[in-house]
Amino acid sequence: MNKIANRKIICDVLMEAAASDRNVVALCSDSRGSASLTPFFEKYPEQSVEAGIAEQDLVGIAAGLAKMGKKPYVASPASFLTTRSYEQCKIDCAYSDTNVKLIGISGGVSYGALGMSHHSAQDIAAMSAIPNMRVYLPSDRHQTRKLMEALLQDEKCAYIRVGRNPVEDVYTEEDCPFQMNKATVVREGTDAVIIACGEMVRPAVDAAKFLEAEGISAGVLDMYCVKPLDTEAIIKAAEKAKVVVSVEEHSPFGGLGSMVAQVVGAKCPRRVITMALPDAPVITGTSKEVFQYYGLTGEGIAKKVKEQLG
Repeated sequence: MNKIANRKIICDVLMEAAASDRNVVALCSDSRGSASLTPFFEKYPEQSVEAGIAEQDLVGIAAGLAKMGKKPYVASPASFLTTRSYEQCKIDCAYSDTNVKLIGISGGVSYGALGMSHHSAQDIAAMSAIPNMRVYLPSDRHQTRKLMEALLQDEKCAYIRVGRNPVEDVYTEEDCPFQMNKATVVREGTDAVIIACGEMVRPAVDAAKFLEAEGISAGVLDMYCVKPLDTEAIIKAAEKAKVVVSVEEHSPFGGLGSMVAQVVGAKCPRRVITMALPDAPVITGTSKEVFQYYGLTGEGIAKKVKEQLG
């Protein structure tokens, strides 16, 4: 079982980049520990900014640094970064076309028992609605590394959401296919296709394995790039399948499921089922307990697919 969280990988990649590029800057909102960026702050204090619990200032400062030629990476709890500083993300980063990478840490229900105030179940919808803002949810540590390395090569703003805890690997260090802004086909299938993002990709893969054991062919599409959305991959996968199931750690409104339904409905009509968190405050518990309760597990997803196939 993997014990390395995606946020730790982000720190590793940024430290590697900062060693040869003094323009790489990390910014936090009293969250360097939560973001696993303490080693970066200790090794590169002149390339680190602590804004304190002031998310609006945090993003504004990052935008200013970007305009001066720096490469700022902002790490703050997803629940606060995408709500308290939404206007700064929209105007200072996206509208002003600044090279700011916004890293939403402890996304989804990572904060567990802290409840709705600390959950980010609206961030995919909110950030995707901003013109010029890209949105990424890497599925495991290997894909996180590939994504961060790719983002270091461009000068466009982006929002990256990662969870708090380690997640089981989807890929391996030797086998992690990655193309920027293109979904990854994890498995091919002809009965159903499961389209997932972030921490839901691993359960989607597990579901496909359960279904295979019962003679059901289910494909899995890792849609780590929620925006820009890889519509070609969705259409290609949906055309082969009888039913399309989207899975996300997010509200049922405006997220990956809504986007998938729009594409499938317009281009290759199929039955589309959205699996997501409820439109209500979720139960109190760890991420694992919450996922289990709402059926966002390999078994739960497989059950839903079987129900839809009849």
